[in-house]
This record gives sequence, C-alpha cells and structure tokens, in this order.
Amino acid sequence: MSKLNIKPASECKYDIVSLGEVMLRLDPGEGRIHTSRQFTAWEGGGEYNVARGLRRCFAKRAAVVTALADNPVGRLVEDLILQGGVDTSHIKWDKYDGCGRDTRNGLNFTERGFGIRGAVGCSDRGNTAVSQLKEGDIDWEGIFSSGVQWFHTGGIFAALSETTPAVVIEAMKAAKKYGTIISYDLNYRPSLWKAIGGEAKAQEVNKEIAQYVDVMIGNEEDFTACLGFEVEGTDENLTDLETESFKKMIKKATAAFPNFKATATTLRGVKSATVNDWGAISWYDGEIFEAQHRPNLEIMDRVGGGDSFASGLIYGFLTFNDADKAVNYGAAHGALAMTTPGDTTMVSLAEVEKIVGGGGARVDR
Repeated sequence: MSKLNIKPASECKYDIVSLGEVMLRLDPGEGRIHTSRQFTAWEGGGEYNVARGLRRCFAKRAAVVTALADNPVGRLVEDLILQGGVDTSHIKWDKYDGCGRDTRNGLNFTERGFGIRGAVGCSDRGNTAVSQLKEGDIDWEGIFSSGVQWFHTGGIFAALSETTPAVVIEAMKAAKKYGTIISYDLNYRPSLWKAIGGEAKAQEVNKEIAQYVDVMIGNEEDFTACLGFEVEGTDENLTDLETESFKKMIKKATAAFPNFKATATTLRGVKSATVNDWGAISWYDGEIFEAQHRPNLEIMDRVGGGDSFASGLIYGFLTFNDADKAVNYGAAHGALAMTTPGDTTMVSLAEVEKIVGGGGARVDR
C-alpha cells in the first residue's frame, strides 16, 4: 500500500484549498430558532471549515473555492471569511437579481441543543450561487499549477445539485495532475440527497468520486449510505465503530478502492447533546491508529467538530506525515472546537498540543 507523497510546502502557493458552500450561520445562542429575537452571525460550511481551521489554528496557507451572490449578505460572508485569514481570490461572484430568483446566498439557522434536547439545524440554501457551479466555471488548472499540497472537499457540496459532482471530479482530476493530495469527507446528509434520488443517488455519485480520493473521511453511516459498505455491531449509545466491524469495513473499502491511502473517522457516543464520548480512529498503510478516547466530553456546540477533526488530521499529515499524530491532533482539535460556539475553530495550536500531550483543563495563568 503506497503512502502519502506530499509535495514540499516550498514548491506550493497553498497548503490547503477547499471546495464547498459557505453559508451565513444564524445562531440563537442558548435559545431556540423559533422563539429567538436576535441571532449571532457566523460563517460556516463543511468543506470550508476545514480550510479555515488549518489557517486559523494551524497557520497553514488556505484558500476556499466557492460562489456567492454579489449582494450585502454575500459580502458579509466574504468579510467573515477574510477575518478567518482564508484567501478569497477564488470566489466566483454571481450577479444578484434583486430578490434571489436566479441566485442567492445560503442561510443556516442552528441551535446548539442542551441535555436531552438535541441540536437543530434549519438550512435555507435552495438555488444558491454555489449550487449552480458547473464544469468550466473554475480555473482549476491555474489553481493547482501554482502548487497546492492538499485539496479537500466533500459530500455536502456534491449533494447540492445535479452539476456539483462534475465540479468535484473536474477539480480532483486537476489536483491529481499536479500531485496534490485529495481528501473527501463523505458527510452524508439525507435531507440534501432526498430530492435528487436519495441513498441510491448518493452511492452513484460518491462511488465515482471515491476513485480519485487519497484520504477518505466518514463514519459508519457515511460509508454505508454513500459507498454501500455495511457495518455491523455498532450502537449509538457506545462510541461509534469502536469494534472489529470498523476494521472489517476498512478492508472492504480499501479492496474496492485501492487508491485510498488513508481513511479516518471520529468516534462519537451520544449520551446527551452536551455530553458525548469522543475519540477517533484511522487506517493508514495497512495499520489501525486510535486517538486517545475521551469519555463524557462536555460540549458547548457540536457543529463543526468533525470538520475540526479533519483539519487537525490533515495538519498531522502535512506537518509530520505520521498517521498516529494525525489522528490524535484531529481528535484533540475536534474536541476543543466543540467547547466554543459557531462552526469554526477558536483554538490555538498550543492548546491542541497541550491536549495531545495529555494536558487537561487546569487554569492557564
């Protein structure tokens, strides 16, 4: 099994480029969407969150490829992206028609949940600019010829429309041409696939995309719904996949897709909205690597925890090319990111390294 051959940073303009939708997240804080009279605005999106985490926490050179309608909401999203330090030069701006008939920007109302009340997401993302991206809209040749160490995208973007899977494949082909490592987070969302063919369509699309992926990220539901690999013996009251079934599933997946050089997933046992068991596991070069298991992890806002895991995982590979360090940096970053509100990280590298090194929550003075 071949290992990751990562291009030297000195030969690249970017360490990470992500492709995906960036929505405006409207957060009622400790309240509920349907009763709130005020919302905090954040930016967020599954694929974008990974690039932002790598820039903001890990000081990597990051860019996002997306599309926005050129109106004040789109410019607010741009401003939030800029505050996160992510390069916006590859945003495609679509002309706004005044009311969103032709194109608009996505909104994501998200409440955090507490105790026995789970988190709730209410997306308003139909007919968005990014969902209308098609082949030829982005100069992938120009992006990857300038040098990119790592490209990341995922199943949320692929599910946005009939045209977005082709954009993913177009980008991946260009990335392969220039030796960029490709990661993909399956991130199965039934609500996105429902109107365009459901699980059958998800498998059709993701099985084609998977042929180009070096590092595949996803939990047991993702691998089953998107790639058709059944996982036995899991229980949502226990940490996901912490059984031999994960290893069996990986053997099936890597046999079907020998291009996979690594796979990884978080392990989450949901006890309540605010207390989860948390860990992570990865497969690399024929070996299984497990991060430190953290039972009874207290959570403020779980949204974005998986994306922060992915950014920590990628950082571990980019910096050390070490699978054990990668899964532990990912698990630590994901755990810390869920202690603050919003989709995106507010964590420092020093805090991640403290947790990786076995540190705890004693006061830092």
